[in-house]
Amino acid sequence: MSAAQRKLGNVPCELTSFVGRRREAAETKRLLSVSRLLTLTGIGGVGKTRLALRVADDARRAFANGVWLVGFGELQAPELVEEAVASALGVREQSASGTSSILQRHLHDQQLLLVLDNCEHLVDAVAALAESLLKTCPKLRILATSREPLGIDGEATLRVPPLPFPDSSRPSPPAGLARYDSVALFAERASRALPGFAITDDNGSTIARICERLDGLPLPIELATARLRAMTAQQILDRLTDRYTLLTSSTRGAPSRQQTLRLCVDWSYDLCTPDERALWGRLAVFAGGFELDSAEGICAGDLAPDDVLDVVASLVDKSILIREEAGDVVRFRLLDTLRDYGLERLRESGEYDSVRRKHRDWFERLASDARSGWIGPRQLEWVARLNREQPNLREALEFSVRQPTENESALRIANALYLFWRSFGLLNEGRHWFDRALTPAPTADTAERITALHAAGMLAGAQGDLEVARAFVEEGRVLADRSGDTSMRALVTSAEGFISLFRGDDLAYALACFESAREVFHTEGDSLQEIWALLGLGLASAHLGDVTRAVDYQRKIQEITEAHGESVYRGWSLWTAALAMWQRGEHERANDFLQDGLRQTRRADDRINSAWCMQILAWIAADDHSPERAATLMGAAEALWQGVGSPAEVFPQLAGHQDERERRTRRDLGGKAFDTAFRHGSSLSFGDAVAFALNERPRPIAQSHSDNPSLSRRERQVAELVAEGLTNKAIATTLVISQRTAQGHVEHILVKLGFSSRAQIAAWVVEQGQSDQI
Repeated sequence: MSAAQRKLGNVPCELTSFVGRRREAAETKRLLSVSRLLTLTGIGGVGKTRLALRVADDARRAFANGVWLVGFGELQAPELVEEAVASALGVREQSASGTSSILQRHLHDQQLLLVLDNCEHLVDAVAALAESLLKTCPKLRILATSREPLGIDGEATLRVPPLPFPDSSRPSPPAGLARYDSVALFAERASRALPGFAITDDNGSTIARICERLDGLPLPIELATARLRAMTAQQILDRLTDRYTLLTSSTRGAPSRQQTLRLCVDWSYDLCTPDERALWGRLAVFAGGFELDSAEGICAGDLAPDDVLDVVASLVDKSILIREEAGDVVRFRLLDTLRDYGLERLRESGEYDSVRRKHRDWFERLASDARSGWIGPRQLEWVARLNREQPNLREALEFSVRQPTENESALRIANALYLFWRSFGLLNEGRHWFDRALTPAPTADTAERITALHAAGMLAGAQGDLEVARAFVEEGRVLADRSGDTSMRALVTSAEGFISLFRGDDLAYALACFESAREVFHTEGDSLQEIWALLGLGLASAHLGDVTRAVDYQRKIQEITEAHGESVYRGWSLWTAALAMWQRGEHERANDFLQDGLRQTRRADDRINSAWCMQILAWIAADDHSPERAATLMGAAEALWQGVGSPAEVFPQLAGHQDERERRTRRDLGGKAFDTAFRHGSSLSFGDAVAFALNERPRPIAQSHSDNPSLSRRERQVAELVAEGLTNKAIATTLVISQRTAQGHVEHILVKLGFSSRAQIAAWVVEQGQSDQI
């Protein structure tokens, strides 16, 4: 498998070896091959997720569009299930049609495996989404993990049992014990915790009894082995024996899964110091992980910042916390079972409400700081940080919107996150929270509500939901006029200008709105809102064909952004200026601006503006009689628009340009060649698509023999058999492989060569043979 194919998807690499589960893995693969929905069920800590990830990784080659993991463990709101799936797939919402419809369009022709992990607390919402996707996406398969089945038609289920463990009443030699998966897991993890550890005649029976006492559950076994740094196997067994008896007698009515997990977690808790126990409980308020600064700000209590670091490090050593690297930063998280336990202990301590409020306050400040620093040199850092902290920011918003007395806080957080949601393409997410925060009667600070109405209107307008957008902005106008606040009036005026642009009915009015708002923002030194007003002026001027004014507004934006080290809006302004130049036929200048804009948007991972830039570059190529480049760029732009869930024609003034140039390019290139080039563009990764658009490296469709993509030896064999006219079944028989494997080879060859048919593979093989003879 090529490196590019391994990267198609988001299933993480395994950090520890996968022990046992051969029968379950084989059965999972078999069921997945005959059913489009398979749910792995079982108790918490039994290893459902690990089994699903192993099978998913093994199945990569069978899914041309990748294997994608969606974890629901930290998600509490059923209404955000669709958003979580879209986020994992990289689908940035930019459409008013609803996330479910966006996902159906995105996945309709995708040969893809979707792994839905930890579904049990959202089972109804997950089941509804899974059913709708399976009905509309014929090539989609879903592998789910849940403590209960999803309960929809066509679902296959497989219960994941505990690992087999020996009968301690029948002594076995070390070699015999190692045949049991639970003992093999214990031995493997123990050797990591204590190098040189091995099962011997002396400790074999003790280890067997430990695995038996832990019911063969992987999670308790792994936590137990971590304690070998401080205890012998016999000491571990002694504690387990006492603790198990106590818990059985005190929680006799609880399900066995809770008894075994509580046994393990209680025991781990008892081994912690008082500071570790206190911090464990407080850290449980985090959703989706945390970074050290947030732990210090929220959970320190009586601990000094340096002590928080030491205790966190100790909890990592004791396998309570998981350490993960996210780019240049380190994040930590609790396993779901340990987080639930920590929350229970936190409630018992009486600290839950205060720590939960500290969590909300800290992330409100984080969002506020991000907004304050948005037009600055740390903008890209803020984008990355807010993206990492989305689960915690959702928790902070949820805490605020559920309590009427906290509504003002909800508005402040949503207002602070608006720029992130807008730039990152999370329009549905933003609208969800603004709708909830704006629903209560307007008792919050008027300025916050006006700001929220402005943001909600802008988000709705960007999705084409113009009547809703107008209603938000009209309410904002009433409040702004009543307040007499000049800046609030200007904010609403700017929004009115954008609504007019979205409607496309009065560009002169839009210009007047932006000019009026810009004057206020410039006088007050509000660089952010001045940039937005200038963007509106530039776009309106471009639609009117006034290149001089459009470029002049772009230069003004550039002056502001360069002075502050800003990236996102500089890229947007370059696109608006390029649009005006293109409309006047100044292709060379437009091309230069678009390429500069693409370099900016690539730094910010801005797929929306990248698609806009690639689209106009495609139009330029079509106008300049470069049909192959035009078709490739059209395919790349289309793939990006599918990723954000919206067509490019947000503005009515641009409607028709794409269709006209696509027809011309198809006519100039020919139908087959156009389809091949278009598919090639749509298959490019984001980075490769931008590189192609920037001419950083050529990506021709039919490559010469000297630089053709490297096929493996097996893929060369398959390609030659395809050229001979063999079917997948015949290829499988010839090479003594399964038909599914043969199909996977053919699909990989098509992707590598940028082809769309077996006939193209055959022609390529002939061409290679001729080149070899030369």
